[in-house]
Amino acid sequence: MYVAVVPNRSSPPAVLLREGYREGGKVKSRTLANLSAWSQEKIEALRRVLRGDLAPSVPARAGGAAEPFEIVRTRPHGHVAAVLGTLRRLGVDSVVASKRSPERDRVVAMMVARVLAPASKLALARELRTETLRTTLGECLGLESAEEDELYEAMDWLLERQERIEQQLAKRHLSEGTLALYDVTSTYFEGRCCPLARFGHPRDGKRDKLQIVVGLLTNAEGCPVAVEVFEGNTADPKTLGSVLSKIRDRFGLKRLILVGDRGMITSARIREELSPQAGIEWITALRAPAIAALVDAGSLQLGLFDDRDLAEIADPAYPGERLVVCRNRLLAEERSRKRQELLQATERELDKLVAATGRARNPLRGQDQIGLRLGRVLGRFKMQKHFRLTIEEQRLRYERDQQRIDREAALDGIYVIRTNVSPEVLSSEQTVRSYKRLSVVERAFRCLKTVDLKVRPIHHRLADRVRAHVFLCMLAYYVEWHMRARLAPLLFDDDDPAHAQASRPSVVAPAKRSTKALRKAHTKRTDADQPVHSFRTLLEDLSTVAKNRVRSSAAPDSPFDIITTPTALQHRAFDLLGVNHRM
Repeated sequence: MYVAVVPNRSSPPAVLLREGYREGGKVKSRTLANLSAWSQEKIEALRRVLRGDLAPSVPARAGGAAEPFEIVRTRPHGHVAAVLGTLRRLGVDSVVASKRSPERDRVVAMMVARVLAPASKLALARELRTETLRTTLGECLGLESAEEDELYEAMDWLLERQERIEQQLAKRHLSEGTLALYDVTSTYFEGRCCPLARFGHPRDGKRDKLQIVVGLLTNAEGCPVAVEVFEGNTADPKTLGSVLSKIRDRFGLKRLILVGDRGMITSARIREELSPQAGIEWITALRAPAIAALVDAGSLQLGLFDDRDLAEIADPAYPGERLVVCRNRLLAEERSRKRQELLQATERELDKLVAATGRARNPLRGQDQIGLRLGRVLGRFKMQKHFRLTIEEQRLRYERDQQRIDREAALDGIYVIRTNVSPEVLSSEQTVRSYKRLSVVERAFRCLKTVDLKVRPIHHRLADRVRAHVFLCMLAYYVEWHMRARLAPLLFDDDDPAHAQASRPSVVAPAKRSTKALRKAHTKRTDADQPVHSFRTLLEDLSTVAKNRVRSSAAPDSPFDIITTPTALQHRAFDLLGVNHRM
């Protein structure tokens, strides 16, 4: 290390602490600290220390050698630099507010913290403060004195700007005639005070918890654009009107192809909300009863799939629409296996009930008691439709409804994509591929709810705070989505999806990972022979790039910061993200 003086035109020269090193046979240097604010005496004292000319007052170690520097404190920094640097490179802070303000900095801090380590606002406020300062986040944003109430006020401030922020994101990622994906999920709620919290269909399996419903709109690649929170008992189709209003009125898009699942874009929604919207086309799928009706009407011939797995048909019940019928043979085998296992499990429990009605001691009697026990069994396996049941006062009889089982089995693996998009715009294969893109929204929900951002459980009591919390998590996922895309070569994620799609025998066939992704999964090494990470473990690895507060014995009143040198893998990660770790 050495002290360098760099001329600065008409301004005073910059005094820099630098370190020399070799890379590829070349001598290079990096700046460790800016000492321009130091007095000349302190700079000269540091020069003497670097030359080994120690002052007599320098304390000596037990072995007699002097200790010129002391590390006062170490703070994890690399992961903060990666996330905050990506956020700034994407201009998310400018999208939130064009000018810097304390509120914007607090919102940015909450977004970064949500990606790094999701926690409560109280925990974040404690982490940002100078006396704790477990990372450099508070220091980088000038929030060393943040209070919990200030973070809540920043959430309210953010919610007031949600419409404008979503409009800017839509301008970035949606355009006339493009594809947009929309889906909903639910997440459970702790407490009973929020007016949005209701009992509804629990996708989290928490039947005893109140919940909210969240609708997410993304572009075709899964990049989030807008989010909305609904009451927990809101049915999926009822949320469609809200997203259509956003697309037409707020985003100003006149032409768009909206993709939603079969429970979202129903016949009633098509008739009442989508058909009156000129320019808004859609792609969805049919439910099982509607597919069976196509078979009964003769529009769908099962013999179509003897030598192919995709066909386009028409039916009078769907005028002006296209029906693309697909049959996935592997899915058919899986559904057949699962049905047989559930039937056998149901029969084992039914046999126990039959035995209970015929036992000599304390037999099960009465239609009400038998029916109550029977309801528990049928509710557990959901196989009632495949059995004929007879309940009498003193016994229970059952048999399989084989005709109904065979009728359902004939449709195993068959699904029908329904759309009003013309074949000139999207072919049959492209239509199926577009519908399957809904999987990226499901992946976003998994990331938001469980894997990384942990939007649940929700503890906020005010409706607007819940909305702000969900919107904040969406913005954090926006940053993470772009980070994952850039860091894919270092992650288990497939960074060559185009090759995998090209090698796929059919759009109906199960998705395949590319050869490159399979090699990474097998060897656990990248092409550069570096360890492969998950997104979470890579952030943990980056956190070992630390910012050390160093105090010189020659100038103990003027400590300075030195950032540790990243490893080759960490350098690669920062390069892929396009950020500087010395922020």
